[in-house]
Order: sequence, then structure tokens, then C-alpha cells
Amino acid sequence: MDTAPKTKFFTTEHVEQKWFLVDAAGKTVGRIASKIAHIIRGKHKPTFTPNADLGDFVVIINAEKVVVTGKRQELKEYYHNTFYPGGARFESIQDVMKTKPEMVLEHAVKGMLPHNRLGRKMAKKLKVYAGKEHPHSAQMPEILSL
Repeated sequence: MDTAPKTKFFTTEHVEQKWFLVDAAGKTVGRIASKIAHIIRGKHKPTFTPNADLGDFVVIINAEKVVVTGKRQELKEYYHNTFYPGGARFESIQDVMKTKPEMVLEHAVKGMLPHNRLGRKMAKKLKVYAGKEHPHSAQMPEILSL
């Protein structure tokens, strides 16, 4: 007779997924990204299951006001390849912050999620906006201070 307690694994039907609103103004990129990845993954819940998407949705506003510290402002570059010969493209973080500041936080958070199908599914729960306006007020997101 096996009387040992069984480990309970949760699925998306068992867990309620909340919406959180984060104001990124004045926050450091890496520090805010690690906390957001933690929430999107669902590690803050007692029902965390590594092979299931049980995390919460996160809406980030004021991505244009995020802070990049140290020499990273001059040295960090984003790499993209067009897959044509000589198609390597490099873009500095300064240029990215001017043109598409949402990409900086999206890239940082996605790098902290699993690099598989589940991580790509989790990344869809991240919504990043450069300014204060966002279209997710109907979900009534809770304000999260990090």
C-alpha cells in the first residue's frame, strides 16, 4: 500500500489569472524585467507548476522612461539577422530607446522566460506601452509596485 501523499499538479483550469499594471518610469531595465518574468511565469503563486502556463498578465506603461545604468547606454547592442548574405544588423540601445522603447523591456523579459514553446506562450501575456495610455482598462489590472 502506497500511503505517501501525491504531488498536485495544476492546470490553467484550476488557477485564476490576474492582470497587473506596472509603471516603469525611473526603474532599471534588468531589475524590473526579472520581477515581471517571475510574475508572468507564475512563480509567485503557491500553485506554480513548471510545465504549465499559470502566470499572470502584466501591462507595462511608461517604457520610454526606463533607466539603463552604467556603460550599457553606450555598449549594449541588439543583433538581428535578415538571413541574407551580409545580413547581420546591429542597433544600439540608444537608437532603440528613441524609435521603439517597448522593445527594450520586451527583449529583457523574454530573455528571462523559458526558451521553448511554453516560454513563447508566456511572452504573449506581456503588454508593453511607451506612454501612460493602454487599452487594457477593461481587465481592471491591479497596480503592482516593484
